[in-house]
This record gives sequence, structure tokens and C-alpha cells, in this order.
Amino acid sequence: MPVHTTDSSHGKGLGLSLALGSALAFGGSGVAAKPLIEAGLAPLHVVWLRVAGAALVMLPLAVRHRDLPRRRPALLAGFGLLAVAGVQACYFAAISRIPVGVALLVEYLAPALVLGWVRFVQRRPVSRAAVLGVVLAAGGLASVVEVWSGLRFDALGLALALGAACCQVGYFVLADHGGGEGVDPLGVIAYGLLVGAGLLTVVARPWEMDWSVLGGSARMQGTAVPAVVLLGWIVLVATVVAYVTGVLSVRRLSPQVAGVVACLEAVVATVLAWVLLGERLGVPQVVGGAVVLTGAFIAQSAAPAKGSAGPLARGEAVVREPAV
Repeated sequence: MPVHTTDSSHGKGLGLSLALGSALAFGGSGVAAKPLIEAGLAPLHVVWLRVAGAALVMLPLAVRHRDLPRRRPALLAGFGLLAVAGVQACYFAAISRIPVGVALLVEYLAPALVLGWVRFVQRRPVSRAAVLGVVLAAGGLASVVEVWSGLRFDALGLALALGAACCQVGYFVLADHGGGEGVDPLGVIAYGLLVGAGLLTVVARPWEMDWSVLGGSARMQGTAVPAVVLLGWIVLVATVVAYVTGVLSVRRLSPQVAGVVACLEAVVATVLAWVLLGERLGVPQVVGGAVVLTGAFIAQSAAPAKGSAGPLARGEAVVREPAV
């Protein structure tokens, strides 16, 4: 059964803590994935291993909620297509054509697009603080990823990055409307991962993967780490734990606030890359990280705008998913 929460300070504080935990878990995926890619696995193969492995872990929940496909087929298909396969495939296709920083910034325009959806499509008011938080987080993120470095215009690449952002918007909208009596969000995640794994199988073509890499080791700042340990971290922590804590967080905050907090994933990824991979932080990245934190704090502390109604205002959502 879904857990319905109130707008109490305790529930909001717990929601923020869960959102931060989810950002930490998701943010650590790149640090573990990069050594595997450098060891010989294609990026899409790492993504497929991540999603397929998580789907296997969550399979018992899918069996437990085996009536979900019959009752909510559109929700499960949309979650698997947008939140899992769409974001991943669009992002990796985008970075093959434009700089990673540019793709990441465009993808993290999703929280602003969510506010646009609420304001102009659903015609509901949003708080000024939430808007300010989004603006600060987007500006800080631009500094974190140093978007000005090597910027080059590629229409298709930018369109793919925007596609990843739109998939995230679709995810938040599904989170807003996908709840209901008897709908367990963990069951939605389980089936979403199964659908996403199936779709990514067609794109990633895992039968062409060099499976021998998983039997060896990968180098993390000069230290040999078993490849299966890195894969285990990606599957169990950066996917399963990240998704579950993300589910619980968005139900206590709101899709737009949780989306802004999700921007912290870029900060987490940058810091971990500095500590574990030796990728140094520059002054612009440190300053940008502080701005992202400020924006996330302002957004999460904002009360719903007066006159708001419905799940987005009450924080009764089902699921959320950050980028990579």
C-alpha cells in the first residue's frame, strides 16, 4: 500500500534526507562505471548491465505485484520507456555528439520544465522560491560542469540531450499521476526496470559485449578493483538503493522540489571523481556546487503556492529518477 504523508516538518525533513541519499547513490554511479568503460566495456553495455541487474534484484517485487501490469499497464510502460530506457539512451547518445557538460546541463533543465508543465499546462501556481531554486541550481550546475569548455553546437546532440530532459519530465508527471489506492511504488519500479531492461537490450546489444572484462579488474586511480565489485555497486547502490530512496523522497517533497535536489547528483559525481579518480576540482566547480546547494535548499524549504491543489502540491507522488 502506498504511504501517504503529511506536510509536517518531520515528513519534509525525512524527505529531504532521502532525496540527498538518493543523490549520493545516483551520483556514485559514474565513478564506478568509468573504470569499467576504461577496462573495455562500451558505455551502453554498462548501462544495460546496471538496469538488467537491478531488474533481477527487484524481480521478487514484480512477482509479488504481478497484478500491476493488468491494472496499470500504461504507467509501467511509461516508466520503463521514459524513466529508465529513455533517459539513459538519450543521454549516452547525446554525449557522443556534444560535450558531457552541455548534455548534463540540458538534461537537468528537467526541473524547470516540470515547473513549466505545472504552470502553463496544468495552470496551477508555483511558488517564487521554487522558481528561484531552479534558477540557482541550473546556474550552479552550469559552473559545476564548466559548460563553457569546448562548447560546440550540434543540433542533433542538443536535441538528444533535450530528449533526456523531456523523459525526466515525463517521469515526474507519471510520478504525479501514477499513484492510487493499491499501487505500490516499489512494484512500479520493479516493472519499470524490467521494461527498461528489455528496451535497452535492443539498443545496447549485450550479446556483442566483452564479458571477459567482468572476470578481471579495473583501475581506480592506480588501484586494481575487481570489476564485479564495481558492477555490484552500480546495480545495488547506484540503482536499487537510489531508486527506492528516490521513491520515498518524492512522496514527501514534490516532483519539482525533488527534481531540484536531484541536481546535487552532479555535485556528488564531481566530488567523488576528484577523490576516487583524481579528477581535480577547479574554483568554478566549487563555487557552482555551493550555488546548487543553495538553490536546492531554497526550493525544498518553499511551501506550495497559495491555491495549489492536487498531488504536486501535496507531495503525493510515486517515483522519481535522476539522470545517469
